[in-house]
Amino acid sequence: MKLEDYKTVLYRQPDDAWVAEIPAIPGCYALMPTREAALQELASVFQMLVEEYRQKGVSLPADSTEIVHA
Repeated sequence: MKLEDYKTVLYRQPDDAWVAEIPAIPGCYALMPTREAALQELASVFQMLVEEYRQKGVSLPADSTEIVHA
């Protein structure tokens, strides 16, 4: 699976830092000072996790994230 196969959630912390995460993959998140930096770091974290899953012989979890607007 590729990064584009997953939904990414972006939100700002109270200290103005940005969090980018892929909820479907445990531990796949990045905390950075800007939105753009968070997305770039998330891509790096995703690639590291892809390699980790591959080495373990395990498939990445499917994205079951549902977008709901409250």
